[in-house]
Amino acid sequence: MMKRGDELDMNVERYGAEGKGVSRVDGFVVFVRGGVPGDRVRGRLTRVSKNFAEADIAAVVAPSPHRVTPRCRYFGTCGGCVWQHLAYPGQLEFKRQQVTDALERIGGFTGIAVEPTIGAVDPFYYRNKMEFSFGVRWLTRDELDTAQGQGGEEPPLNRFALGLHIPQRFDRVLDIHECYLQSAESAAILNAVREFSLARELTIYSTLTHTGYLRNLVIREGRHTGDRMVNLVTSEDRPELMRAFSDMVQTRFPSVTTIVNNITTRKSQVAVGDREVVLYGPGFIRERIGRRLYTVSANSFFQTNTLQAEQLYDTARQLADLQPTDTVFDLYSGTGTIALHVAADAASVVGIESVPDAVADAQRNAIEQGVTNCTFMLGDLKEKIVDDTGWLAEHGSPTVMIIDPPRAGMHPKVVERIREMHPERIVYVSCNPATQARDLKTLCGDSAYTIDRVQPVDMFPHTMHVENVVRLIAT
Repeated sequence: MMKRGDELDMNVERYGAEGKGVSRVDGFVVFVRGGVPGDRVRGRLTRVSKNFAEADIAAVVAPSPHRVTPRCRYFGTCGGCVWQHLAYPGQLEFKRQQVTDALERIGGFTGIAVEPTIGAVDPFYYRNKMEFSFGVRWLTRDELDTAQGQGGEEPPLNRFALGLHIPQRFDRVLDIHECYLQSAESAAILNAVREFSLARELTIYSTLTHTGYLRNLVIREGRHTGDRMVNLVTSEDRPELMRAFSDMVQTRFPSVTTIVNNITTRKSQVAVGDREVVLYGPGFIRERIGRRLYTVSANSFFQTNTLQAEQLYDTARQLADLQPTDTVFDLYSGTGTIALHVAADAASVVGIESVPDAVADAQRNAIEQGVTNCTFMLGDLKEKIVDDTGWLAEHGSPTVMIIDPPRAGMHPKVVERIREMHPERIVYVSCNPATQARDLKTLCGDSAYTIDRVQPVDMFPHTMHVENVVRLIAT
């Protein structure tokens, strides 16, 4: 009988939920944190339930050929990356398997060919936005051991940190000095802001007491334009201090094109201000995706990986196989990036989105780009497409639908309505292969559609997340 604390020798067979390795001991499933398929490990059980167990690695007995040495010294403590110990070609293959498994197990499809995952040219330095948190510093095991080895007491836990939250610990932040997900310039800015804050003995905001000043540091970068934004999120407005902060950033980092201070009294940890003060520059950056140039403000949503977003949108456009006579409906259209990316290839594009700010951004982007064949509509998709169909008379029935829903997928009534509208081609873009497979099962029911192409795209190297693009053809 297995129990917590037992150590077992195990072979890691494949990847499972949350990027954990899957092993079987006498037929019983054990999820191994940090396990790589092909590893032989000695695992220490941390949880045992009726149907499965979880384990940490006590020792790697025989490493998988896919296992590599992580590049980042914070790997294993920081939650930003979970797969840096897995060679990048292996990451791409396991993401393809993730899509295949979802189509088979959840969608019930067999014999579907899934294309090799489109990988990033450089799996490091790919993020155009990083959100760092101010908070109570997480003390690593090495720090605790060092202090105790010197005969000192355990260091106090209320020390200053600027970095990334420890997984599942909203109240602790890992104080990092480098990160390989954004540029080296970004890391230099991070360290300079820490120095500035410590020199002035600025307080950190506490989610427990709701006191303190510093909340977040957000850095945005235009990979194609060279624009760079520094956004300091605080709990109150301190103009004189912010003038000093802006002067420091401008002096040390001439590449920064705009500096803003977002101010919020919200108790949540979201790095969004109720009020924004532009300290330097225009208050936004510009970034290009494909042929379009976009304005990106501090609180705007924008694809985090510029280069892979181009790959994703090009894939969607290719699979849509657009003709000059096509009417395209872009469901869950957001700020209009996909709609504008494909607009030149179709007669008209209608985007539907439920977030007012996103619709406003989409309309502004269309005007700024001189795109006249895109219309963006505000409304909950279920209400628009299921209950209120009067607007169809104005825009006509779609010949092509491009669908990019949130992780939860589509409402069942929306899926049924799409089947009724029966466009010739559907391109379904998803960041969650599981909910995508569920929706595809309904769309393809009674042979209404067939799956013609499946193309995964890796938007977030070193994580288990994968984007997937599927083309459906009406039968």
